[in-house]
Amino acid sequence: MPMATPHEVLPPSADRAMDALALAAFAAETGQTKSIVPATAIDFDAALKLDPVKVRSLLDRVVMGQDPELGLDVLLEQNALRALFPEVEAMVGFGDGEWRHKDVWKHTKQVVRQAVPRLEVRWASLFHDIGKVKTRSITPDGKVHFFGHAEVGTRMFDRLDRRVRLFSPDAALKETVRFLILHHLRANQYEPSWTDSAVRRFARELGAHLDDLICLAQADITTKRPEKKRKGLSQIAELAERIRILAEEDAKVPPLPSGVGDAIMTAFSLKPSRLIGEIKRALEEAVAAGEVPSHEACEVYVEFVRANKERFGLG
Repeated sequence: MPMATPHEVLPPSADRAMDALALAAFAAETGQTKSIVPATAIDFDAALKLDPVKVRSLLDRVVMGQDPELGLDVLLEQNALRALFPEVEAMVGFGDGEWRHKDVWKHTKQVVRQAVPRLEVRWASLFHDIGKVKTRSITPDGKVHFFGHAEVGTRMFDRLDRRVRLFSPDAALKETVRFLILHHLRANQYEPSWTDSAVRRFARELGAHLDDLICLAQADITTKRPEKKRKGLSQIAELAERIRILAEEDAKVPPLPSGVGDAIMTAFSLKPSRLIGEIKRALEEAVAAGEVPSHEACEVYVEFVRANKERFGLG
């Protein structure tokens, strides 16, 4: 394709934008690229209006490719990030040693590459740090912080989606990517000193997103210091293993402790009756719903019943 001269003004073309996206997808999948006429914001706007499904499909191929870093670089060169995801383009060159922290764009590309090739995790990898640009602060001693960047990044993703409408048609994908952005720091906060109850609570709160979050946390470790990287990966692996072991144990052991019925009768001056069985079944449902943790001492469930007397027929 002939290159445009600097003074040439090309009319808007959805095809030119699609060619740019296809080139990025090809680069991500093969590790090869070539020069074409760069597309413009107007071209990408035309492509979005013409065929948003195809635009998403090509972008999916970029993030899912074997060399997504090259594909993302092509999106940058072709003005696709500026037109579609300016929140991502803002990370380019942000850091790079100027403020004593790593280049967020280089880090993001590495996280995408290291992430398991699962669409939800790859997209979350691309967006997980977009909030850093707006939250950077530097203390008097020169330390850099990004307080609240996960929450800010989540709101930025919401606005991004309202603008380009690329994720809204796939509600499950959108919800998962949003959840992962919001919670992407949590697994890396794990400490071996966590109690079993804390581990259970962590797993319960993450629910169906647990595996995706663990995978994102592993990919988010990009330090070049071998010992720091080993420690980070080891702690996440330990967390995942503890969750697995506790889940196996919990599948064998009833969620409520033995004697909880007697404790309830004593606390509320009740006699053995059908009501005690109904209260225990309602407690099990509350545990399953995540309203109260499983495998705790009897006192925990007595207090839960006390706080919800009407619900348990004691009002």
